[in-house]
Amino acid sequence: MKLFGTDGVRGLAGKELDAFVAMKLAMAAGIYFRKHAKTNKILVGKDTRRSGYMIENALVSGLTAVGYNVIQIGPMPTPAIAFLTENMRCDAGIMISASHNPYEDNGIKFFDARGNKLNEKDEAAIEKIFFDTELLISEQKTGKEIGSSKRIDDVIGRYIVQLKNSFPTDMTLNDVRIVLDTANGAAYKVAPTVFEELGADVIVINNKPNGYNINDNCGAMHPEALSEKVREYRADIGFAFDGDADRLVVVDEKGNQVDGDKLIGALALYLKKEGKLENDCIVATVMSNQGFEDFLGRHGIKLVRSNVGDKYVLEEMHRNGCVLGGEQSGHVIFSEYAKTGDGLVTALQTIALILRSGKKASEVLDPFELYPQKLVNLKVAEKKPLESIEGLKEKEAAIRADGLRSLIRYSGTENKLRILLEGKSAKKIEQWMDELETFFKKALNA
Repeated sequence: MKLFGTDGVRGLAGKELDAFVAMKLAMAAGIYFRKHAKTNKILVGKDTRRSGYMIENALVSGLTAVGYNVIQIGPMPTPAIAFLTENMRCDAGIMISASHNPYEDNGIKFFDARGNKLNEKDEAAIEKIFFDTELLISEQKTGKEIGSSKRIDDVIGRYIVQLKNSFPTDMTLNDVRIVLDTANGAAYKVAPTVFEELGADVIVINNKPNGYNINDNCGAMHPEALSEKVREYRADIGFAFDGDADRLVVVDEKGNQVDGDKLIGALALYLKKEGKLENDCIVATVMSNQGFEDFLGRHGIKLVRSNVGDKYVLEEMHRNGCVLGGEQSGHVIFSEYAKTGDGLVTALQTIALILRSGKKASEVLDPFELYPQKLVNLKVAEKKPLESIEGLKEKEAAIRADGLRSLIRYSGTENKLRILLEGKSAKKIEQWMDELETFFKKALNA
């Protein structure tokens, strides 16, 4: 059994991810982190899901059982956990969230002492300990060695200061009207506060979490309500976050959703003009549009492609000395200000770009034309190895010969097969997608 996916451990709360699994995982992580412990403190945050209470208490039990002291800070965005783990000198940080998934799911993400997501080697080491029952039993502490736990409710101010410091000091948001959709999630307090303190006229929607309404027809996965409110209030721009606020969807003043590749492209050009795009390179994933890459090339910017997942984006950013990277889905990393995708940092940089340009959002955030692209997600009962599917290599070769780019992979967090086709001919894409859907439904009983 494999625990970790592309973004931590995730599953149906109470089933795949129950209290027993969470406690064992916390014990395994605690044992692993204690090898290099400096402060013997681990930070724990969560989003607004009802199951967060169950998992949080299980994590605290597991960590204290192996001797760790735990700091609980309640609902906070994932990037805040990354920042605060380092800022508060903790040995590690843990975020309880299933990000953009519905409330029934939950997840556990780990950060090291520097606020970076764990690499696959670290995850494999924790996984090995998780399945070593004898080690888990032998490492439990007694007496004065058992850890403690305390809750701190005022750390939000540290993260707000960090966010405001990412915004140019010569700018103000006075006379800027912004609509925020916080997805009834972890940003419901921090997002409005940041923009209001910078002077914006802020309208907030979906900021009343009840444990069950996170991501429910709102936020980054469902920006339709945001578009409507932007038009209704004649706002300058709209921002939608997902449940843990590491993802951002932007809506321009006309109520149109901005494509993720176009957003990153506009931000890359902005950084280059500001003299802040180190090594003239950025990182995006294999999912990004070829039209995006060609646009960057015309402006002397190199695109480095990574696997899907913001931790892989960050690895390539470090490897290539890039300060900007992101995913088409809305995870954008500004390494100067954050260790992971941060929807709030991205929103602030987007506003700075628009104000600096003196143009409307719809003008500056539409810098190039995308090539036709289609993504289909097929639900599958079993993730059968793609290399074992007879006839798939021949299909992919034929697609390439027809002038299209294909990307076929399983989701790292859900039982879904993702099929991406891209090229200059929309007709060919439709024809090949129909053929591939039929092919995989038969091969995988999708």
